Amino acid sequence: MPEGLKLDAPRLEDGAAIWRIARDSKTLDLNSSYSYLLWCRDFADTSVVARDAAGEPVGFVTGYLRPQSPLTLVVWQVAVDEAQRGRGLAAAMLDGLTLRVAEDLGIDGIETTITPDNTPSNRLFTSYAERHGAALEREVLFDAGVFPEEGHEPEVLYRIGPVAALTERRAANRP
Repeated sequence: MPEGLKLDAPRLEDGAAIWRIARDSKTLDLNSSYSYLLWCRDFADTSVVARDAAGEPVGFVTGYLRPQSPLTLVVWQVAVDEAQRGRGLAAAMLDGLTLRVAEDLGIDGIETTITPDNTPSNRLFTSYAERHGAALEREVLFDAGVFPEEGHEPEVLYRIGPVAALTERRAANRP
């Protein structure tokens, strides 16, 4: 974890800051500000924020448990404030979130989708799989033609798991 920062569950009042970080990333598909407020309310257990010394969000990972596969955390978005980039924060948030969710909710793997041109996310999730010695499968989940707007790239599904550290964390917390 980069010095001076800490991981925390998002709170409702973080929604506006998370929306601004997503907007300013200039790489994420920006959702409505309302959706980030809902995310902080309804999916705080499967999401994380990084806070600076003043307690302000400087990065986030949003996720949810996949209804058809409740041992899988789907990572929706990852973003880091521009001033905090290059410090390993995205990887620290992803590691911290997945370990917490494994302990609390019992996941053993993750999924996410990434467009082919998003090099930082491709690196983040590939290095996550390597760091944890987990299998990584990739396949196109949503072809460009299914999106209503022109020019949207395909979304490639990254399926990572099982992740030994998550499986061990889950097993350690069973009664």
